[in-house]
Amino acid sequence: MDESKQGRRRKLAAFMLLACGLWLDSCAVNSPLITQAPPQPRLVSPSAPSPPPSTHVRREVASWYGPGFDGHLTSSGERFNQNAMTAASKTYPIGTWLRVTNPGNGRTVEVRVNDRGPFKRGRTMDLSKRAAQKLGITKAGVAHVVVTPAVPGTRHRAPSTPNGSSRANLRADR
Repeated sequence: MDESKQGRRRKLAAFMLLACGLWLDSCAVNSPLITQAPPQPRLVSPSAPSPPPSTHVRREVASWYGPGFDGHLTSSGERFNQNAMTAASKTYPIGTWLRVTNPGNGRTVEVRVNDRGPFKRGRTMDLSKRAAQKLGITKAGVAHVVVTPAVPGTRHRAPSTPNGSSRANLRADR
C-alpha cells in the first residue's frame, strides 16, 4: 500500500473514532456522582394571606389597541375584548391588577394584565380601547402614565354622595 493511501486511512480512522466518541458521549446521561434529594415543595395554606403587592410607582409610556385585535387570543388564553378594562405589559405578571393614572388630566382606571406587549419601541404598556378612552388618550394614541399595582378587592369605585348612592346611580335616576 502506498504511503498517501495509508495516511488517508489513518486520518479517516481517527475521524471515525472521534465521531463515535462524540456520538456515544451525547447518548450518555449526565448524572452527578453524588445525588442530592430534590427540594421539598413549599406548602402554603389556602387561607394564608398572599404577600401584599408592591406599592412601587412607575412612570410608563402607554398606547392602546383594540379594533384589529378584538376576539384574538391573548397571552393569558382569553379572547381580547377591546371594551374590557385590560392591558398588555412586558413586565407585570399576567393577572396583575394595575391602577393607571394619566397625569395630564388626573383620570385613573384599574386594568388587569392579560396580554404581553406592546411590541413598539419606547412603549411599555398597551391599554384596551375602553381603558384608553376613560384615561382620555385615544386621540393622542400614546401618553405618559403613572402605574401602581392595585390591591384586589379595593378597586377604585365612583365616589359616593353623602346619602351613600354613587354619582353614576344619580345620573341613571335622572
